[in-house]
Amino acid sequence: MILGLTWLIGFQILGEVIVGVLDLPVPGPVVGMLLLFVFLRLRRPPGSSSILRAGSGLLRHLQLFFVPAGVGVVAYLGVLGDDWLPISVAMLGSWLLGLVVVGWTAVGLERLLGQPRDDQPRAAS
Repeated sequence: MILGLTWLIGFQILGEVIVGVLDLPVPGPVVGMLLLFVFLRLRRPPGSSSILRAGSGLLRHLQLFFVPAGVGVVAYLGVLGDDWLPISVAMLGSWLLGLVVVGWTAVGLERLLGQPRDDQPRAAS
């Protein structure tokens, strides 16, 4: 388990270093996660590998990672109360934008791959 956690932290640090060196506008852990994904796709470790066991162990306790976010919300209740309108508009707008982008991407991929959607009638043979 320790070896798997070391791999996960190593990819996060690698992502932080790459973002720092290249001055990318992306969080380092996101770059590290992308590198980890590529590494796992190329290497295809067995299910008993330490990195997969560490990831599964963290996923079993994923709800604990929301505690700091909840504490942050409570700590900034005054700011949230003062600026509730712009925050609400930004949240609603980003949600709608994400929904539209995912929809357009799904439709574009369906057209690109030539696979009909489930809700479309299929041609009779």
